Amino acid sequence: MTLHKNLRKIGDHALAAARKMVRLSSAKKNAILLAMAETLHNRRELIKSANAIDLEQAAAANLSAAMIDRLTLKEQTLAGIARGLGEVAALPDPVGKVTGMWRRPNGLLVGRMRIPLGVIGIIYESRPNVTVDSVALCLKAGNTVLLRGGSEAINSNVALAEILQDACEQVGLPASCVEIMNITDREAVREMSRCDQFLSLIIPRGGHDLIRAVTENATVPTLKHDRGMTQIYVDETCDVDMAVKVVHNSKVQRPGVCNAVENLFIHSGNAEAARAILKDLKEAGVELRGCLRTCSLVEGISRANDEDFDTEYLDLVLSVKLVDSLEEAIAEIGLHSSGLTECILTDNQENADRFLREVDSAAVYHNVATRFTDGGQFGLGAEIGIATGRLHARGPVALEGLTTYKWLVRGTGQVRP
Repeated sequence: MTLHKNLRKIGDHALAAARKMVRLSSAKKNAILLAMAETLHNRRELIKSANAIDLEQAAAANLSAAMIDRLTLKEQTLAGIARGLGEVAALPDPVGKVTGMWRRPNGLLVGRMRIPLGVIGIIYESRPNVTVDSVALCLKAGNTVLLRGGSEAINSNVALAEILQDACEQVGLPASCVEIMNITDREAVREMSRCDQFLSLIIPRGGHDLIRAVTENATVPTLKHDRGMTQIYVDETCDVDMAVKVVHNSKVQRPGVCNAVENLFIHSGNAEAARAILKDLKEAGVELRGCLRTCSLVEGISRANDEDFDTEYLDLVLSVKLVDSLEEAIAEIGLHSSGLTECILTDNQENADRFLREVDSAAVYHNVATRFTDGGQFGLGAEIGIATGRLHARGPVALEGLTTYKWLVRGTGQVRP
């Protein structure tokens, strides 16, 4: 069977299952997730055996220690995965929620209801836990899911998916609520991204090359998490101690994540804050790359080039530039932004309001560390990713981001004149 025909067969099964998912109550969906958690726990030795094959192949391929760590499914990792299923089950169900009802002059009652998207495709790399996380969130939102993981975790991913399929059947649902492609050829990614006949949405999770491979070929709507490129602007006046603390946390607490700051812009009239922030960062081991004026403020700063301000370091490295106005800061941020998170540190409420209004990113902060861009921190519960685009969902994508809406219209026999 050709790749296209195989994928079409899988997709048709997932679409048929999605039509059944629409009828499920919240209690039934929660029961599915709890059954999955129990089945994963009971069959964890099978999962670890499959994972051992992936780890052996990863070692033979000389993958990095960091990559192997992401692939490894330890006992505590599996316990955390099962616990996560229970946590998703405990979240409020967005499906069926009616919002914004209003009555028209002719008596019509018009409103919106949250509904599932249908079949969601997840294309991801490295981490086998994404298999279970994705299934949990998609099913809780009333969707079925088509998974395509990376070749380095193929055995782990297939084992996990088959166990989740078994759990579906245990509670009377078709196994095709969860489908997985066991084809590791990159052509499968391109083919899947064009399956708009049954996929409602694709969510790519992984490196820049994977994101591009999906978005450049997709005919299916895509929620992408592109580069982080998080940025902070320190205004002309601000609480210096607060600014030092916020910038430190945004860069140092966990530098290898997308919501860690990569570019820092400081008003040239706030030398006190600039020196205090830069001194603190240097003491924390951050390599600073600055403009000519920044280099003159503190010793030991290397000269930045234009490319540095477009580099997502994901490390203890930071690009710094002095600017002469709020307008210049907003322009610089717009020039280098990936649309994820930007922040202003200021005690000027008018400047803060303007920054929040004019900067076009998924999350915009005032006097807050950028590390809070996260579904759990926002009170949304688990997230499936952070979207940097501008349509459908932005920022942390949790359960509601995996739904759409339909219009409800109630009347008493009205006709249009």
